[in-house]
Amino acid sequence: MQAVIGDLVVVEGTKEGTPRRDGEIVALHHPDGTPPYDVRWAHTGKVSIFFPGPDSHIKHREQQTQAGAV
Repeated sequence: MQAVIGDLVVVEGTKEGTPRRDGEIVALHHPDGTPPYDVRWAHTGKVSIFFPGPDSHIKHREQQTQAGAV
């Protein structure tokens, strides 16, 4: 998994009733874009260090732009 600042990380709820979470990657800990990431969570506005698990994926900036243009 690789990301750049500005990408979104999405964490899918794996259990019934668990909401999906997302946040913007605001800092990288490795120059090659591998985890962990500092993420500003949309639901709280707080920043935390995040180690993605198998329920997570990255929505890259170019994907966000293309989705908004449709």
